[in-house]
Amino acid sequence: MHTSTNKPWLSFWQLCNMSFGFFGIQFGFALQNTNTSRIFSTLGANPDDLALFWLAAPITGLLVQPVIGYLSDNTWHPFWGRRRPFFFVGAILASIAMFLMPNSSLLWMAIMVLWMMDTAINISMEPFRAFVGDKLNPGQQTAGFAMQTFFIGCGGVIASLLPTIFSDYLGVSNVPVNGAIPDTVRYSFYVGGAVFALSVMWTVFTSNEIPPADLEKFKQERRANGGAGKAFAEILGGFLKMPKTMVQLAFVQFFTWVALFAMWVYTTPSVANTVFHSSDAQSAAFQEGGNWVGIMFAVYGGVSALAAFLLPVLARMSSRKFVHMLCLVLGGISLISIFFIKTKMLLLLPMVGVGIAWASVLTMPYAILAGALPANRMGYFMGLFNFFVVIPQIVAGVVLGAVMKHFFDNQSVKVLMLGGACMIVAGILTLLVKDEAEQASTADQSPLKANTDTIVASSFV
Repeated sequence: MHTSTNKPWLSFWQLCNMSFGFFGIQFGFALQNTNTSRIFSTLGANPDDLALFWLAAPITGLLVQPVIGYLSDNTWHPFWGRRRPFFFVGAILASIAMFLMPNSSLLWMAIMVLWMMDTAINISMEPFRAFVGDKLNPGQQTAGFAMQTFFIGCGGVIASLLPTIFSDYLGVSNVPVNGAIPDTVRYSFYVGGAVFALSVMWTVFTSNEIPPADLEKFKQERRANGGAGKAFAEILGGFLKMPKTMVQLAFVQFFTWVALFAMWVYTTPSVANTVFHSSDAQSAAFQEGGNWVGIMFAVYGGVSALAAFLLPVLARMSSRKFVHMLCLVLGGISLISIFFIKTKMLLLLPMVGVGIAWASVLTMPYAILAGALPANRMGYFMGLFNFFVVIPQIVAGVVLGAVMKHFFDNQSVKVLMLGGACMIVAGILTLLVKDEAEQASTADQSPLKANTDTIVASSFV
């Protein structure tokens, strides 16, 4: 029996199975990120209120992920394991929400369903990060996170393209009728709900988990850690126990996720206005712009899927934090460039840079962090780390609408420029991060590194 202190080297296909659930999870996130502003606008939201309405997403992450991380650390079942019960439950709830979202007839209904959908997605997603730390030894962790990023990219590409596929190839109406959400968006969410459930179930039933090294001791600690009050105190107290690497990465994450939030919220109104020349969400031109944003986001998702397997190779040639810095700076410059582009085809070019940055955002911070965390607290600290993903989004949600209105003359494309500047700052701050695991392994050129090279190379076959 393998224990948490004796982790086997997994094959390429085992890495695929344990990561495939992220294909469905990103299907949900991509449909949400690409279409939420479009849905809100169609149901009557003002552009300067969009960021506030989007607050559901980061707030649910703030509340849900640390709790789920803590609970999953203290869970063990002989069949379901530690993380997989949360994959399963979250997938069922998320699929239900994805069927409800496009059937919202009023703005407040769509906002409420967004809260439900994002909560459910977070229940499934958070344990996936700890899953890599649980199952893989340090020599395979970067490859494990890269595999997750590959499936995230693939899911993002297909989900983002769905409205365009339905309208251009299947003849489905892309025009709102009587203020309702277009059929292209509704059918996309239906497909997404099914894909989400099936993909996560694949991982649940094809992957196993490593039991605690000392099961009796684990049960005793679980009983000692029981109770909501104890859990709440532990979660809050974790801020005082964060490893130095985690503190340094927190600053990088803050500026990174302000930029990403700005992109997800404001790309649709920016593109519709500057390239398709419409700010009327009921117009065919605005909805065509929404479809084009789906294509743009598909490009960055596809690029991230390819870049995911290059990042570990580049990191071994230099360092993980240097690669992350370069990727973020490239992504920031790409976001800024959108301001100067007036034709839709050229808008695909900056998405290449954004995709490279996105691949690194989903891989490098978690690979760096995993090497600095205690194995028995992986889920807890990964959940706590999510605070530094959602807090910047909450700040952005509160601030960006007012900034656009009072400083940018309601030009949403300028918010994208601000986001690009934030991403560049995040890249520079990455150079200050201490990567403990990478430093410790510099002098240890073990067979693990050669095996990792083999796994990464085989991914292209």
